[in-house]
Amino acid sequence: MEQRQRVGAYVVCVREGSLLMVRFTRSERWTLPGGGLDHGEHPRDAAVREVAEETGLEVLLGELVDVDSRLWDDQEDVLVHAIRILYTGEITGGTLRDEIGGSSDHAAWVPLADVVGLDRSRLVDAGLAAAGITSGAPLR
Repeated sequence: MEQRQRVGAYVVCVREGSLLMVRFTRSERWTLPGGGLDHGEHPRDAAVREVAEETGLEVLLGELVDVDSRLWDDQEDVLVHAIRILYTGEITGGTLRDEIGGSSDHAAWVPLADVVGLDRSRLVDAGLAAAGITSGAPLR
């Protein structure tokens, strides 16, 4: 089985009781804004860039809250090792909009109480827990 490693940076951003989230393209699954680092890119720079690309918003990063590591098999007999760097963040500008032609197709502020009912990646629960934010969502 082929092995691949992917490093990404993601942001947990809560404002007025809602979590900034993005939906995977052609899916009903939600996650935190963020994504893969470009070669030589600092993780903080990647997190800021990805939030802007996926949501149209400008973010000021807070603290590094966790480095999450996951392994999974994909459908092409590849074992993926995802290293996900998690920051907190505060929105400082921009206008919320959906990403066009990317890995996500919808951006939204989701009330924390509604997160539990979403089809979401494990990264959402990991990020909320690492940031010390209670959503009512059971951790998986």
